[in-house]
Amino acid sequence: MARKTDSPIVSIVHPVCCGLDVHKDAISACLVMADYNGVERSEIREFGTVTEDLLGLRNWLMEHDCPIVAMESTGVYWWPVHNVLEHYIEVILVNARHIKNVPGRKTDIADSKWLAGLLRHGLLKGSFIPPQYVRDWRDLTRLRKKIQENINDYKRRIHKVFESANIKLGSMISDVFGVTGNQLMDLLVSHDKELTLEEIEKCLQGRLKSTPTEIFRSIQGSFRDHHRYLLKKLRQIIQMLEEERGALTQRLQELMEPHNPLMKRLKAVPGISDVSAAIILSEIGPTLDKFSSSAALASWSGLCPGNNESAGKRKNGRNPVRQHRLRTVMVEVAWGAIRKKGSYYKDKFHRLKARRGPKKALVAIAHRLLKAIYHIVKTGEEFRDLGENYLLLRHQTHRLRYL
Repeated sequence: MARKTDSPIVSIVHPVCCGLDVHKDAISACLVMADYNGVERSEIREFGTVTEDLLGLRNWLMEHDCPIVAMESTGVYWWPVHNVLEHYIEVILVNARHIKNVPGRKTDIADSKWLAGLLRHGLLKGSFIPPQYVRDWRDLTRLRKKIQENINDYKRRIHKVFESANIKLGSMISDVFGVTGNQLMDLLVSHDKELTLEEIEKCLQGRLKSTPTEIFRSIQGSFRDHHRYLLKKLRQIIQMLEEERGALTQRLQELMEPHNPLMKRLKAVPGISDVSAAIILSEIGPTLDKFSSSAALASWSGLCPGNNESAGKRKNGRNPVRQHRLRTVMVEVAWGAIRKKGSYYKDKFHRLKARRGPKKALVAIAHRLLKAIYHIVKTGEEFRDLGENYLLLRHQTHRLRYL
């Protein structure tokens, strides 16, 4: 007969801890501790979100010798709390989806109690919060991406203006915003008279897919002063946004200058440019101390299948991470890597594409690229491409051994 023991299944990891439910204007805090007799007790308070109230929260936690805090927040409202507690108390930011799988407990005070109870027994997994200088990189790269999206949006508006004026310039020139396209737009803005073929030929530069006569025919439309005014204003907005994008890029280069050797090693990977290398470092940091393995990094970014198995049967393997900025940039990098001639990733992509389809094959290549980035950042290794014939020679070696 098995001997009965009184050891608890779930042990107490943090005897003194606190749970915070953070909102825009209010914070509910539940501090769990033990009294002099060893009996567990809790204290609940509510605080505001201005700096003075947050300092009061920090002083209250330090008076009770609270070493760790878990908080759940909506949007970016956890930032002020983290700024005040960062260098004094360990802060764990938890995902609401991981802790709200129990019915009920849908008040702010109940949420803070539930958080404190889970933290007390070590049942919470914190989100990755990079150091402050890496968060500064993130702000710059994400703002630069937003400005680039706005530039692309205004370029589409220019295409719309051309279509409304019966000008088919986009069908004749591969890049409307290249040298030839910009000179033609300058001509349209500056001339209020009918253009001639000789004026069009002076604007053409380099090799074009259309003849000067075809371009001249495509630019004959109902281009009025209204369209001229719109085109002028849209180009001014694009120029202003491009200047702001350049200023952000320069500022980012100044902040990341101490890590230029690491940036150089990352740019040796196929598909990674200066922009993508800066985005990758701003998302994962230059040390990767919080990730124990490349598998952990891939799981965090959503670049590996999810685990969903029951009764020995493998069910849907969709990853629970739906959207992630690192995942987005790694898929873009994978598109560039599979186009490099003589690259291992190009050969591997086409092998996977034949069996799994192009989308799954591309995500698999992004996963392999992220593993390579992990070792480059973590161990300081140099990137070495295995080559396009690596898998072929490997399979031949196995086949010869078998024969």
